[in-house]
Amino acid sequence: MKKGAKIAIGVAVGVVGVLAIAVGTVYGIWNKEINSVLSIKEIVPPHEENQAGAVYEMTMDGGYYFDDFLAKGGAKSDDELIDFIVDNLTKGLFEVDLGSPDVGCSSFAVTDEKGNNLFGRNYDFSSTNSLILHTNPGNGRHASISSVDLQFLNLSDGINGIVDGLTAIAAAYAPLDGMNDAGVSCGIYMSYQGPDGGTVATDQNTELPDLTSTTMLRLILDYADDVDEAVELVKRYDFHDSANSSFHYMVADASGKSAILEWVTPGTTDLTDLDGSKRELKVYYNDDDAVLGVNEAAENFQYVTNFIVTPDYYETEDAKKGLDRYEYIHDFINGDGTNNEGVVSREDCMTLLEDLGRRKWKTTHTGQSDNITVWSVLYDLDNLTATWVSNEEFGVEGSTFNFSLR
Repeated sequence: MKKGAKIAIGVAVGVVGVLAIAVGTVYGIWNKEINSVLSIKEIVPPHEENQAGAVYEMTMDGGYYFDDFLAKGGAKSDDELIDFIVDNLTKGLFEVDLGSPDVGCSSFAVTDEKGNNLFGRNYDFSSTNSLILHTNPGNGRHASISSVDLQFLNLSDGINGIVDGLTAIAAAYAPLDGMNDAGVSCGIYMSYQGPDGGTVATDQNTELPDLTSTTMLRLILDYADDVDEAVELVKRYDFHDSANSSFHYMVADASGKSAILEWVTPGTTDLTDLDGSKRELKVYYNDDDAVLGVNEAAENFQYVTNFIVTPDYYETEDAKKGLDRYEYIHDFINGDGTNNEGVVSREDCMTLLEDLGRRKWKTTHTGQSDNITVWSVLYDLDNLTATWVSNEEFGVEGSTFNFSLR
């Protein structure tokens, strides 16, 4: 009996040892990914009564191989990006898919009465789940906070279980807006370039390395110290719109400088800009955008919605998607022409985001879509703070969050 017990104990110890080695091996390979998954928490449950999806928060451990991604030349398509994510983040054990929802959004860059530079953004879409992502990759790259639509990762039902959690770590490659610890903020917006409501994707093909829509934003968040550096970084890459959509960007920094970046083919209109490979980068700065119009020439603040701001790109004003929101932002900030510097209190910025929310907008404007505002966020580029509101639930307990990069 004693001999049998000793054998049983020996076998048990051996099994435990093997398991410990196996677990240690897995953790040794996957430790950063596992740490990232373990950090995921649901901070807002879905609210079916107003179509609000769940909100999650995650802290990404490590550098998510983005340096390696750039070193290999980036990616010129979602398929190439997926291949890289599968090979590196998920270690080839399971596939990741990227969706392509059509979105309509608004942003503005202003200064408050204390001189703090603010970047506001509404993300408009149908009901979806979202993720607030914290990153601090080190090695000379900036820490950042960013917002992700989980539908882009095909997590339409939220994050449920380990496989969904491991899929969610691909969020590092799918930010839609964010701010880094240098006080640089950036957002991405549908530009709907193409006739009859369709879209023609930008698809530059030169000798430069390649980036897709959301990886371009990740580049800015991780490496840009200011707006000028963000623009210079963008110029080093061929741009490829994701999933046959078309996008433009707005970027701002703590100096008060901002810029709108978009890609158009010289000499074309929305009806004739049909070859995405011929498009070129156009940059319009808040202090040098007189070409955009009388208001823009006089003002030192900037705003953007979902149409190309490049002059003469549209044959009619009706073709400009989001023009009503664009004009509303201007009139809210400087309707009487006495606020050309765009000085707006933090409270008024939140009011403006609330006014632009799709649920509220539909009650005061006719002919609107059924989209909702999934999140609203106000980034303070001087104090490195963010106020993040879920699904237009302004003032609702448990739906407003404050974050700091300090």
